[in-house]
Amino acid sequence: MSNPMFDVVRADLEALEEGLLDAVGSPYGLVTEIGTHLVHAGGKRIRPGLCILAARSGKNFSLERILPLAETLELIHTASLVHDDVIDGAGTRRGAETANARWGSQIAILSGDYIFARAFALIATEGYGGYILKRLSELVCNLSVGEIIQNEMIYKASRDLDAYYERIQKKTADFLEICCELGAVVGGLDPADAKALARYGHAIGMAFQITDDILDILQTEEQIGKPAGNDIRQGIVTLPVIRALSVSSDAKELETIVTNRKMTDEDVRRALAIVRETDGVDFAMKRADDYLAHAKEILPASLPKEVREAYEMVADFIGDRDF
Repeated sequence: MSNPMFDVVRADLEALEEGLLDAVGSPYGLVTEIGTHLVHAGGKRIRPGLCILAARSGKNFSLERILPLAETLELIHTASLVHDDVIDGAGTRRGAETANARWGSQIAILSGDYIFARAFALIATEGYGGYILKRLSELVCNLSVGEIIQNEMIYKASRDLDAYYERIQKKTADFLEICCELGAVVGGLDPADAKALARYGHAIGMAFQITDDILDILQTEEQIGKPAGNDIRQGIVTLPVIRALSVSSDAKELETIVTNRKMTDEDVRRALAIVRETDGVDFAMKRADDYLAHAKEILPASLPKEVREAYEMVADFIGDRDF
């Protein structure tokens, strides 16, 4: 991870990698092989990074104490992506072959279930208390509900902004909010500051998903590690598309494409062109920038300087990322 946003917890995240590999291990070779593949596929480790940063801001920081929680959060994220890839029929993620592409959907689903179980096993042995377990359970419920809401709306030319924001809140923002909040709780941060960090996490989570939706419109498969225009192909109407459906002179044509379950590659290219010709991307970027500005504004004044700077860099990274 070359981005400097997590330099202050670099050693902590290196320890996390070892813990993740241990957690997905099994006496059964195939289970270990799949888990190791998923861990090595990596990612930016934003969720555990945010959690550890929050814990380091409190008066009771202990790396030994926070690591199982950070590992649990990353494992929940990993398991949810495995299930998402099966639902989406995705062949690649982050430029690597998905579990369902390599081992088939049935084994992928069971592997995701295994990783979910391993995540909660880590928490159960650490005595974090009922509140932590409750919030993690709510997180998994929200991830599932967000996916159900999205699946219910596929191939529908919805222009409902509130429904879109609710979906991305459950799929992404709630997760980053909980990472910040629970790290702060375990680290012993002042309750008011813990709530402020939770709001920060929610704001960057909303921005993260909006920028992800923007990248799907603008970037190539090589840049984002999955097919460009993939959301449109799957009938998922994101913020730039919602805007284009509302303002484009070609809105009827766009609606016909995004509601067609048998759209061709040419249809996808045409839909992307229509969206790009409107202010849909700029509209979405403005919303993301507003969330990120708010996130920085509500960071608690009590944060150590290096932690505050790290959180600010995370927000900047989300706003500037191109993958």
